[in-house]
Amino acid sequence: MTAEVKRGVQINANTKADAKIRIAQISCGTEYSGVQGLLNRTAEVSGIQLVYPEVELSDVKPACDEFGIYANSPGLQLMVARAKFVAENPDNFDGSLLMTCFKCAEGAIIKNEVRKYIQKNTNIPIITYSTIEQPKVGSLMIRMEALKTIATRKSLLMRTLQEGITMGIDSGSSTTKAVIMQDNKVIGTSWMPTIEAVSTAERVVGAAIKDAAVKRENIQAFSVTGYGRHIIGKAMGAQLIQEELTVNSKGASFLAGKQTGGATVIDIGGMDNKAMTLNNAIPDNFTMGGVCAGASGRFLELTTRRLGINISELGELSLRGTASNVNMDSYCSIFGIQSLVSALGEGASREDVAAAACRSVAEQIYEQQLQEIDLRPPIIEVGGTALVSGLPAAMQEILGCDIIVPEYPQFAGAVGGALLASAFI
Repeated sequence: MTAEVKRGVQINANTKADAKIRIAQISCGTEYSGVQGLLNRTAEVSGIQLVYPEVELSDVKPACDEFGIYANSPGLQLMVARAKFVAENPDNFDGSLLMTCFKCAEGAIIKNEVRKYIQKNTNIPIITYSTIEQPKVGSLMIRMEALKTIATRKSLLMRTLQEGITMGIDSGSSTTKAVIMQDNKVIGTSWMPTIEAVSTAERVVGAAIKDAAVKRENIQAFSVTGYGRHIIGKAMGAQLIQEELTVNSKGASFLAGKQTGGATVIDIGGMDNKAMTLNNAIPDNFTMGGVCAGASGRFLELTTRRLGINISELGELSLRGTASNVNMDSYCSIFGIQSLVSALGEGASREDVAAAACRSVAEQIYEQQLQEIDLRPPIIEVGGTALVSGLPAAMQEILGCDIIVPEYPQFAGAVGGALLASAFI
């Protein structure tokens, strides 16, 4: 890989030379796993300049001495030295991307220590990612976009009040939501299963307008977030198109009344999940994804089908059960359902199976995602799954602290969008 040296950093060859958003890449193994080329392309599309903190071989041992960690892998040792350089030169970077292979236990430890070190010594935002041989482009893209948003739109993200009449659209993987707000209050909502992005958004908007009892021409500005944000925003002429990490953070903190100080948002969606730590309602660290749909709302939907109930009944049913009465052999969505079916066949109650399903999702999120961030109270849980009361209850038991489920948790992204859109009036 060719590179140039500039101001103490090594610039990836395939990034834009004139990019202003400088993200420090602190990683191990991306050059040899075939991931680096995809990272470079994703960064270029996002308008980001990925840079390697430039260190010498002589810098490695002093850095490891300071950390008190001596990894076997030279690549991981180099990560420690680069983290020290970033901490000593924070003005050179707008953010940091930390990456190790998800199969490497030593890498996970080093990545976590590097994250905590940079957060302790700088104010730059960080994202972490456990790489696989073929990472998802969309997953990488949203991380890049979120870092860029935080670096370039901080004044927008500091907005705490919604003014005028605005709308937010959240085009999620399972459902599309719309919220209309007026003078800091939600006056209309609607949601529908996501089929075709634009047509579904149009129907949801129409229903939300009817619910709010306003006319479409009365809406002064609107924004779009979620999977279909770009195509919907272009088709419908949105004033703001923004990734869901920052938008959902704003919506969750607004709904919970926690827009100042620290907080943690857990957003469990239909197909993926997000966990974000906030400082004055702005994400300063986040993780997203999950190895399997067994850690998402999809698993709860599959559970309700096996139990022959509606998703709205699952929460109350689970609260009457005992999760430990059902043995879950796997967090995989398929094998997990097989465990639940076997339990039913052996005489387990529907209440215990419902409780076990909620506990399984909560445990998987805790083990796979919440280890990558430093939980910062209060804990706010949003997403449609927050309405399944057994899930917040299970999360509360695992974390040992209260969980806030605000009003309209399923509309957090749309509410955040409506709030931010009012800056464009």
